[in-house]
Amino acid sequence: MSEDQRKDEDKALREGESAVDTDHSEPGAEEEVYELSRKNVAAILYAVDAGDRDRLIALMDPLHAADIADLLEQVNAYDRRRLIELYGREFDGEILSELDDSIREDVISVLSPQVLADAVRELESDDVVDLVEDLEEPQQEAILDALDDADRVVVEQALSYPEESAGRLMQREVVSVPEHWSVGHAIDWMRAREDLPEQFYHVILVDPKHRPTGYVTLGMIMSSPREVPLSEITEPSFRTIPVDQDEEDVAYAFNQYHLISAPVVDADERLVGVITIDDAMIVLDEEHEEDILRLAGVGEGSLTDRVIETTKQRLPWLAVNLVTAVLASLVIAQFEGVITAFVALAVLMPIVASMGGNAGTQSLTVAVRAIATKDLTGSNVWRVIRREVLVGLINGVIFAVVMGIVGIVWFGTPMLGLVIAIAMVINMVVAGLAGTVIPVALEKLGVDPALASGAFVTTVTDVVGFFAFLGLAAVMLL
Repeated sequence: MSEDQRKDEDKALREGESAVDTDHSEPGAEEEVYELSRKNVAAILYAVDAGDRDRLIALMDPLHAADIADLLEQVNAYDRRRLIELYGREFDGEILSELDDSIREDVISVLSPQVLADAVRELESDDVVDLVEDLEEPQQEAILDALDDADRVVVEQALSYPEESAGRLMQREVVSVPEHWSVGHAIDWMRAREDLPEQFYHVILVDPKHRPTGYVTLGMIMSSPREVPLSEITEPSFRTIPVDQDEEDVAYAFNQYHLISAPVVDADERLVGVITIDDAMIVLDEEHEEDILRLAGVGEGSLTDRVIETTKQRLPWLAVNLVTAVLASLVIAQFEGVITAFVALAVLMPIVASMGGNAGTQSLTVAVRAIATKDLTGSNVWRVIRREVLVGLINGVIFAVVMGIVGIVWFGTPMLGLVIAIAMVINMVVAGLAGTVIPVALEKLGVDPALASGAFVTTVTDVVGFFAFLGLAAVMLL
C-alpha cells in the first residue's frame, strides 16, 4: 500500500470517528441530531472497499444497533452484502430486530449459519418471534434451528397464536413470585437466580394456580423494608392482557393507562408471558404509520422497495382515483353548453373542487385519527360532525367573500362572483360533513377508514363542487 493510500485511509478513519462524536451535536448544527453522519457512512464504506475488517469494527462499535440498521437500509444491496460479510461474527442480534421488514430477509440470507445462530440467541423470545413470523419457511427454519430446544419450543408456541395478537407480541421471560412473599424473599430469590431477563420492570405476584394477582415495581421493592409483604405495595395500574387480544388494543391500553408492562394470561387466567412498553409503542407507531400511508394511498412500502413492488402497491389507488376523476368529468360534461358560453367557468371551477378536497382531507384526517385512538365514539360523533360542518361553513363564507371579489375584479361580472361564492360555501360544508361521516360509516361497516375514506371523500367533494358551481352558473348566468 502506498503512502498516499495510507494517508487517505487514516483521514477517512479520523473523519468517521469524528462523525460518531458529532452525532450528539447541538440542534442547529450541520448534522441532524440522532441522524447517522454522512461522513461516518462514507468512512465505513471506504473500510469495506479496502477490505479492512479491523477498521470497520472500530467504526461500527460506537454505533447503536438502530444506527447500524439505518446504515444497512440506506446503502445499496451490493454494499450491504459486502459490509455484512466483512463484519462477520460481530453482527449483533439487536440489529436484526431493528431492521425494516423489507430488507430483513436479504440480510438474514447473507449471514452465515453460525453468525445467525449467535445473533438470534442474544434476543428475547418476543424479538425472535417478530423476526420469524414474516419470513419464508426456509429462513424460519434456519432461525429456529439456531435456537436451543427450550427456546425453540417457546417461539413455536408463540407462533401458534393468531397474527397481530398479544400472544405474538409478548415475551415469555417473566419474573413471577408467590403472592404471599415478602420484599426480603423476593430480593434474595432474584439475587440467587442466574436466568433473570436482562430488563424487566415489575415482579408479578401469582396465586397457587399461577394466576397473576398484582405486580410490584422494582423501585418499590428496593425502597421497602424486607419484612413488608409484596401484596401491600402492589401497583394500582395492574391489569392483565388476554393472550388472543388484538395487538392494536394492547397498544391502546398501554397508552391510555400509562402502563410500563402488563402480564398476559391464557383462557384459564394463568400467566403465560408479559408485554413491555417498548413492544407496545412499536405497535402504536406502526399503526400510526399504516394510517398515514393508507390515507395517501401508497400501501405499506418502504424506501428500500424495488420499482416493480412500489408500482404494484400504488397502481390500485391510482386506478380508484381515475374512476373518481371520470365521475367528476361526467358531471362537467352535463354543463358543456354553460362552459362554452362562459369560458371563465373553466378557469374558476378547479378552485372550487380543490378547496373542497383540501377541506375534506382535513376533516378526514382528524376523524380517522380520532377513530384510531378511540376518541371518536357514538356519544360524541354528532357533536364532532356538527363542529366540522360549522368549521366548513365559516371557512366557506370567508373564502367565498375572497373568491367573489376575485371573480368580480378578474372577469368584471358580479353575478359570476356570486356564483363561485355560493358554490364555495356549499362545497366546504359538504367537505366537512363527508370528511367526518364517511370514515365513521366505514368503521361501522367493518372497513378500515384509513384505507377507503380518501377515495369517497374526494369523489364527493369533486362531484358536489362541480355540480354546485356549474349548476348555479346555468341557473344564474344563462
